[in-house]
Amino acid sequence: KNQIKEKIDEKLEEKGCDIDELEQEIHTACGYLASLTMEVMGQQFKGARQTMNWLTECARLIAAQGQPVSFISPIGVPVVQPYRQRRPFTVVTLLQSITLTNDSDKMPLHRQRQVSAFPPNYVHSLDSSHMLLTAIEMQKRGLHFSAVHDSYWTHPCDIEEMNTVLRESFIELYDRPLLEELKNVWEMRYPSINFPDVPAQGDLDLKDVRSAPYFFQ
Repeated sequence: KNQIKEKIDEKLEEKGCDIDELEQEIHTACGYLASLTMEVMGQQFKGARQTMNWLTECARLIAAQGQPVSFISPIGVPVVQPYRQRRPFTVVTLLQSITLTNDSDKMPLHRQRQVSAFPPNYVHSLDSSHMLLTAIEMQKRGLHFSAVHDSYWTHPCDIEEMNTVLRESFIELYDRPLLEELKNVWEMRYPSINFPDVPAQGDLDLKDVRSAPYFFQ
């Protein structure tokens, strides 16, 4: 929604409009476009939408028990979502008053954020796992590698080999039953919760990414 607002603001400013005066109209338009975008994505990418719904429902079941959503990333990194309700308090000094926020582990769980943040957090953990698998393989081959999120860099003479490495690392990662692994971890950690079945897999042949020129740019 914020990205949509940025684009709308940019286009209106180019036309000389006062975006401050149109703030309410822009807010309404952003909400409409965001919901429309999600609806279309759900129609075009049904498998992705089913997976997101599954992740959200599982997070809701965990948060409903007053537990933070936790999981283990594909490369073995344990993750605990930190979202807690915040309680502001004021510290008064001789010079000024400072308002601080207490969001320690002793504060009540922020259930809504635990649920809404989990699907993107989990997807980001997959992206970071892919990046690290690529980095490890590049190191094994004696090649230089640097990355920020999903932007991978190496020397121009090694780009072709890096393209091969990142594709093979992708296949290695997503050839695993990642959702089943996630569910198994949850069933051990939260034995009292009856988690829904994992969504059915699609028919994508992962090996096709080896010859897909626009798979990763």
